[in-house]
Amino acid sequence: MKYLVREKAFAVGDDYWVEDEDGRHAFLVDGKALRLRDTLELRDPEGRVLITLREKVFSLRDAMELERDGRRLALVRRKRMSLLRNHFQVRMADGTDVDVSGRILDREFKVEYEGELLALVSRQWFRVRETYAVDVVREDADPALLVAVAVCVVRMAEKEREGA
Repeated sequence: MKYLVREKAFAVGDDYWVEDEDGRHAFLVDGKALRLRDTLELRDPEGRVLITLREKVFSLRDAMELERDGRRLALVRRKRMSLLRNHFQVRMADGTDVDVSGRILDREFKVEYEGELLALVSRQWFRVRETYAVDVVREDADPALLVAVAVCVVRMAEKEREGA
């Protein structure tokens, strides 16, 4: 299942819809303005919070926590960096790791667990610069989590680029 992310300018407080491949609203990315740390909520079309993305403060490396129902779901941080590829590690609450690698700023990357592809993120299907797809490959994968991971790593990479 593909999810279409039509992001707006990355500023705290911006909201945008993520649509499914049939054009229906699947998730709302709700930016929370006036917070001490960068916070987003991924909501369903009825407005229920599915996942909260929150910047982790007092961390040696930039990191964001993903929470579900007030409990940590995952911690996302940069794994390593090279000239051509960016790598992020998603440490799940149960201790397993999910790897995110590719050209994050170009919105061309993959999300893998133990070498198995979970989702492919790409803008190759779109001409509009602020649009990319999160193609959830595995049937048993959590689409909300994979969309949240994609939004999170793109946001972290954008913030890092702005700070450089």
